[in-house]
Parts: sequence; structure tokens; C-alpha cells
Amino acid sequence: MQKLVQGIHRFHADIFRANHELFARLARGQDPQALFVGCSDSRVIPDLITQADPGDLFVLRNAGNLLPPHGAAPESGEAATIEYAVNSLRIRDVIVCGHTRCGAMQALLDPELTTRLPRMRRWLGHAEATRAILFDRYRDLDPEALWKAAVEENVLVQLENLRTHPAVAAGLARGELKLHGWVYKLDTGQVFAFDPRQGQFMALNEPQGITNPAPSANGARASAHS
Repeated sequence: MQKLVQGIHRFHADIFRANHELFARLARGQDPQALFVGCSDSRVIPDLITQADPGDLFVLRNAGNLLPPHGAAPESGEAATIEYAVNSLRIRDVIVCGHTRCGAMQALLDPELTTRLPRMRRWLGHAEATRAILFDRYRDLDPEALWKAAVEENVLVQLENLRTHPAVAAGLARGELKLHGWVYKLDTGQVFAFDPRQGQFMALNEPQGITNPAPSANGARASAHS
């Protein structure tokens, strides 16, 4: 805890004061570029990964970067955040970002891990379609490859869930909203974005503008159902 308190002091002394005009402007209102839906995992820091400035990202994080479909959890914070981001903040881009070695996806594959976590088990019900796809398409993969496939497929499933929300459906119909599926690779720092034309996740290697396909085990690739 002491480290966090010291960090607050350094932030105020070294960063806040040096960027007083920026923070003064943000105090009057926000105009974020994107809604970033990510996992609560402490190793995944959206602002750090994207090198975003304060005010750039409207962030929604939970275990497994899950988005209950419309009506499944009507009073959920996820539904309220999506509605506010699209209808009030007029956000034009929504990113759903999973990450390798995700504990929620590991628990999805091995329900015994949630034996003493009943709320977590129920929460993972919003990824039940992910589990069904995995055991239908990838049952022959070794555990590590299956875990990786779970992360990728779950991003696509959550994008489908996202499309069921009225604010999102309307934004897509107007051509004012774009959805993006990303996977952050913990051990290399790379980000892979799903390319519907290729039917797979491709590395974002800007500024070179080069995209490379994510390596897949046994030729397994994420499906193009997003």
C-alpha cells in the first residue's frame, strides 16, 4: 500500500502539475476516442498498452472481458457503461481486448477452478458460447493451445454479445460505430487485431503498417463469426 501512496505523491508533484492545462480541460468534460473493454487482470493496463493520454479511453474492465448480451443482466454495470459511452459520449469505436494466459478463460475450460467461487462460475455463464465453440472445434488441441484459442474465441463471442445492445445496434446501423477485437500477448507485448477478411487475428505493427497473422497451434484459427 505504501508504494501506491508514494505513487500518488509523485503523480501530483511530477505529472499533474506539469500537465495542468490538460487536466483543467478534462475537469470541464470528457471526449474519449474509444470504449476499451478489457480484463481486470493486473498485468493488462489499457492506457499503457495503447500509450493513451488521460481522457482518451473510456474503460470497462471485468473478469474475462465479458459483455452480457442485452437482457441477460439488464441492471449490469456493463450495459449501463455501453449505453452511456455510445449514446452520451458519442464514442465511435469499441474495443474488446482479451489477453493470453487469462485466468477467467482457464476457469472456463476447467470448472473445478471455480468450485469455491460460485459468483465467478455464474459470471462465466456469459462465455458459455465460447466454451461450446471450443469443445466443438478445438477439442483435439493440447491444453496450452486450447487456452489460447479460448482467449481469441471469447473476444469474438463478446463482440457478438455487444451487437445485441440497442445503442450499439443503432450505432452500427447508422454507420457511426466500429467494433474491434484485440488480443494482448503478455510475454511479447504485441497486440493482435481480428481481421474479418483474413478470418484471424493479425499483429498490429504500426507505424510500419505491417500486419502479421498470429501464430496458431495445429492450424487453429479464430472463427469469423464477429
